[in-house]
Amino acid sequence: MATPNYNYEKRQRELAKKKKKEEKLKEREARKNSPEGEFGQNPEMGPDHTQNPDGVLPSDNPDQV
Repeated sequence: MATPNYNYEKRQRELAKKKKKEEKLKEREARKNSPEGEFGQNPEMGPDHTQNPDGVLPSDNPDQV
């Protein structure tokens, strides 16, 4: 029985990681440069400004502007 070639296997894993990282980078750049902005394909699903980060509606908290 032949012995496993660990160097080959390691190189293949490294190449796969590199390819995945490059694809992610391209996807980020495409999203960054897209006309839709940061919210992707559905611009209606923008940020929800009805609540502040505490979950309190602005009308319930008069101290906050």
